[in-house]
Amino acid sequence: MSQKVLQLLGLAARARKIISGEELVVKEIRNNNAKLVLLANDAAHNSSKKIQDKCTFYNVEYHVFGDRYQLGNAIGKEARVVIAITDSGFARKMSNLLNEI
Repeated sequence: MSQKVLQLLGLAARARKIISGEELVVKEIRNNNAKLVLLANDAAHNSSKKIQDKCTFYNVEYHVFGDRYQLGNAIGKEARVVIAITDSGFARKMSNLLNEI
């Protein structure tokens, strides 16, 4: 099941529907562009709390999923701690897959 999420994340990356990096993701959350946020389970405590608080305040769904290397590898980059999905279609499908896990 987690392989499907990573494949969908790669597809979203190729479609340019993701944003990665803590500050850029926080900016997207504030601008209501982020539909879903993925947070690595090995993220630093301060980063994790900051992202979770922003998502809760702005009512953005978030999931703690995989580690930084899995997330980075899925989008064809180095390690990534946080990724925001900016497309509602990708976000809906990914949310369904993550809720089944």
